[in-house]
Amino acid sequence: MTKDNLQVLNALDVAKTQWYHFTAIIIAGMGFFTDAYDLFCISLVTKLLGRIYYHVDGAAKPGTLPPNVSAAVNGVAFCGTLAGQLFFGWLGDKMGRKRVYGMTLMLMVICSVASGLSFGHNAKSVMATLCFFRFWLGFGIGGDYPLSATIMSEYANKKTRGAFIAAVFAMQGFGIMAGGIFAIIISSAFKARFDAPAYEDNPLRSTVSQADFVWRIILMVGALPAALTYYWRMKMPETARYTALVAKNAKQAASDMSKVLQVDLEAEQQKVEQITEKPANAFGLFSREFLRRHGLHLLGTTSTWFLLDIAFYSQNLFQKDIFSAIGWIPPAKTMNAIEEVYRIARAQTLIALCSTVPGYWFTVAFIDKMGRFAIQLMGFFFMTVFMFALAIPYNHWTHKDNRIGFVMMYSLTFFFANFGPNATTFVVPAEIFPARLRSTCHGISAASGKLGAMVGAFGFLYLAQSQDKTKTDAGYPAGIGVKNSLLVLGGINFLGILFTFLVPESKGKSLEEMSRENEDENGESPGLEQTSSFNNRTVPAY
Repeated sequence: MTKDNLQVLNALDVAKTQWYHFTAIIIAGMGFFTDAYDLFCISLVTKLLGRIYYHVDGAAKPGTLPPNVSAAVNGVAFCGTLAGQLFFGWLGDKMGRKRVYGMTLMLMVICSVASGLSFGHNAKSVMATLCFFRFWLGFGIGGDYPLSATIMSEYANKKTRGAFIAAVFAMQGFGIMAGGIFAIIISSAFKARFDAPAYEDNPLRSTVSQADFVWRIILMVGALPAALTYYWRMKMPETARYTALVAKNAKQAASDMSKVLQVDLEAEQQKVEQITEKPANAFGLFSREFLRRHGLHLLGTTSTWFLLDIAFYSQNLFQKDIFSAIGWIPPAKTMNAIEEVYRIARAQTLIALCSTVPGYWFTVAFIDKMGRFAIQLMGFFFMTVFMFALAIPYNHWTHKDNRIGFVMMYSLTFFFANFGPNATTFVVPAEIFPARLRSTCHGISAASGKLGAMVGAFGFLYLAQSQDKTKTDAGYPAGIGVKNSLLVLGGINFLGILFTFLVPESKGKSLEEMSRENEDENGESPGLEQTSSFNNRTVPAY
């Protein structure tokens, strides 16, 4: 225990796992459950939107969203998320985690409902209204990233902090799965009530007018889990680290945590003033001192999250090929509109169940045993290996007899993304920066990731088009082809391995030890043995 640290912070660091830890995981995790549902449910209904609003009489295939409209509908929430991560991350350090937490949740509830109520006299106006509300929905979702991670890290103990933060992030997997399951239920109900012929049998009647309710209901239901957790978010006390180290109110911090931990804690106002007045705790984000202490760390967290999300969100490149190859989604013209929603939802749910969810929870189980560095390095390594294994013999995988092997390689790539950098890039920025800049730095790291997501989801959608212009998807220019795109992605994952060496290991250390908030002017931490004081070692010592 650090002699120079506050009693209330030491009490949190050494606290045994208690009910309040699980309460915090559920409250913060339900936010992430909602985030994932809202971000990923749009992909379940984009085909339906194309059939309803972009039907062409006499066309051999059902209507689809034009490339620019598809990019806008799918990508506008990412733009909002990026802006929200930066804005609410900064605001969380200025106003407090709890106050801003409620704002983000209300924004998500209102915009989820409004997305489903998108109105207009024609296709263009409906899509424009939908994009407007999806942007502000993303803005609210963006705030949840830095705030959920920071709140969980500041509530957790040293021993299991990584697992607790990773568990909050792992709720994403359940959110994706819940979106798929709900879409299956709604589409099944509508399909049973409003049966319709396949497109090839009757193009006009294949899309019943009631199909317009399907996508609206799926989008609006995203408001429910967020609304249900609002009361509990508002009941949570502000984190002791913000109250003591940023707001400088030792009495309130001790009072709040005495109730949470159910122990008597002393209010050490004088010690709070001593700690916060140290020169080591006075520098700002855009200072030379921050650059010296944390510049490489911020470069490490932003670059690894950026590179990871390029690869992670590029999965759209070959998802449609995989689903078609194993017969999960037959050709669009052989189905009616609502059946297509059902098939897409079923396929995405199976992928989430078999690949996404297990990867997240492997991280929860092992992060405090293996450490963040080892898991991130391992994840990037296997992603690199599997991407090159898909790319180099790509022609081999395109033969019908080898498609199952392709699916297995694809699944393993994203298993190691989730049991790897997809989780650790969320965890580490919440642990290594000072309390007064923690939420801001996490927001910057997360925003860098969302920038990578846009490159992966949309840049590679264009890049992966066939080099032969006659074989490209409707409306797209020629690209470099899927094989070359996979080679590029393999190279990006390899860069992730290299940039991981900029990220410090935080396993088993207190937040103050990692952020060096207890250092004196000579850069030494009072009360800590020299061997355990923070250093810039990036490889964990075992």
